[in-house]
Amino acid sequence: MARYLRLPRHADGDAACGLLYFAAMHAPRNTGITPGNEPLNARAFLGAFRYSRRALELVWSTHAGLTLLFALFVLLAGTLPAAAAWIGQQIVDAVVAAIPQGQGADLTALWEWVLLEGLLMGGIAGAQAGINMCQSLLRGLLSQKVNVMILEKALTLNLEDFENSEFYDKLTRARREASVRPLSLVNRTFSLIQNLIALFSYGVLLFQFSPWAVLILTLAGLPGFLAETKFSNDAYKLARWRSPEARRRMYLETLLAREDYTKEVKVYGLGQRFLRWYREIFDKLFTEERRLILRRGFWGLVFTLLGTLAFYGAYAWVAFSTVVGRITLGQMTMYLLVFKQGQSAVSAALSAISGMYEDNLYLSNLYEYLEQDIRPMEGERTEGPDPDAGVEFRNVSFTYPGSDRPAIEEVSFSLKPGQSLALVGENGSGKTTLIKLLTRLYEPTAGEIFYQGLPLKNWNPQALQRQIAVIFQDFVRYQFRVGENIGVGDEPRLEDERGWEEAARLGMAEDFVQRLPEGFHTQLGRWFQGGQELSGGQWQKIALSRAFMRQSARILVLDEPTSAMDAEAEAQVFDHIRSVQEERMTILISHRFSTVRRADQILVMREGRIIEQGNHSSLMQQNGRYAHLFRLQAKGYE
Repeated sequence: MARYLRLPRHADGDAACGLLYFAAMHAPRNTGITPGNEPLNARAFLGAFRYSRRALELVWSTHAGLTLLFALFVLLAGTLPAAAAWIGQQIVDAVVAAIPQGQGADLTALWEWVLLEGLLMGGIAGAQAGINMCQSLLRGLLSQKVNVMILEKALTLNLEDFENSEFYDKLTRARREASVRPLSLVNRTFSLIQNLIALFSYGVLLFQFSPWAVLILTLAGLPGFLAETKFSNDAYKLARWRSPEARRRMYLETLLAREDYTKEVKVYGLGQRFLRWYREIFDKLFTEERRLILRRGFWGLVFTLLGTLAFYGAYAWVAFSTVVGRITLGQMTMYLLVFKQGQSAVSAALSAISGMYEDNLYLSNLYEYLEQDIRPMEGERTEGPDPDAGVEFRNVSFTYPGSDRPAIEEVSFSLKPGQSLALVGENGSGKTTLIKLLTRLYEPTAGEIFYQGLPLKNWNPQALQRQIAVIFQDFVRYQFRVGENIGVGDEPRLEDERGWEEAARLGMAEDFVQRLPEGFHTQLGRWFQGGQELSGGQWQKIALSRAFMRQSARILVLDEPTSAMDAEAEAQVFDHIRSVQEERMTILISHRFSTVRRADQILVMREGRIIEQGNHSSLMQQNGRYAHLFRLQAKGYE
């Protein structure tokens, strides 16, 4: 199936480069991690707990008061059951003592014990309700905190991180598990503490009967604990192994269920094929999961039966001791209850340890992502020494990470304020790559780029990007209101309604926006109620208005900004852009030569190199590649 999904890793121009594209297209077929290929030993087991302290700190920082209240309820839930069992013994013994006396027996002590046991049972119920309340509140708060941590980290990453399949595996694993695992780890930690307290209390009572009973109680749960730990480890490795395929399945689900893909899927009849691929991935993943579930279930049953056998062995022992008079009937009742509850506490404690181990494994996904190395963009300058110097590329080359072929090679040109530059060339020739370098989404691997007489590497990245307004070929169609779609072009002025109107006028969107039901407050897209869908040309005018929203921009970059417009509308747009250009520099990427010919300077690119350079007239006189393409396109209009 994968051969149908592979596309060039760093496609330029028309190739999609959204998040889902990279998530699905660049997933490696074999991550080198297969279920069960790493032995679980004591050192690996103990080493997996290294995230427990960080998880506790994370929960504490989320809400210290709730965490303390949680701990208090856990303490109560751990100590009260043993006290209730001891009181149960007193009740039974009081009943046995009263039976020979008949109706004349003094039952005051009995009713006091019953009342006290009732209060304790109410306290146990209250403690459990408090635990549930704290868990629910912390779950919501912690989920939000961890998701914000993940998103804050995403804001610090570079474009190359988002175009890296291994990084996407980390991100997917972090988002899938990390919002619930920290609280789960804390819940299990408190559960362990609760059951250890209970076990200590039960142990004190059982020790009075026999130290061997305490040993049997402890050892009966160990085989199940070891098996569960082994299966938790296998489940974790299976989850890591299946991450790339799971993302492929998610991508296919998106293709089948999103409105912006539906048209093409239906027209080309791709639905059944995509659904078949979707099922094939599930079958592949479920085969391994089923094998693990069956093994886990079988051994879980075996060790449960062993635990049951141990309990009934103790049951017989206690019953025999009662018959021969070693213990009272009340003590028998207490010891049976204590052994049963102690067995549950041992099982719960060992299960908590096993769960903590599993949670630590999954928490490694979160911290592996949060600790992703970031190559910071250097530079502190916010302006250059010579504002009239414009943009200059000096022998710039760039190779995408993981590729052995340069995307651009030894590119040199300059652009002055008030001038326009057009980039012409086939797809993959390096045009969009130049824009990524100019906006410092990537750094050149060789050569240097200057703006206002200052090397780009010395510019503060945010200050530089405020100087540039870009319409990317795959610009975002935000499911926001019209005005917000325009306002995102200048974040500090996002809600400036006068700014929306002025930008829409400059972007030639004003006329059709005024005809929308609620004007600039009309919801766009179909994701939310009352949303209006626009034509491709109207969306491009919204994007153009977005670029004009950024008043501080001295460079306007238009990457195929009118591809959805007819030739007449395109000509009007570029005549309009030239009329409002003022001192801005305009860089245009287009395949329409009727538009390109208006540029002051034209660069013809091929395989990452500039093969021709000049204005329309000089390039036509050279009678080279540009002239050939221009005549070829002009002939198509005859």
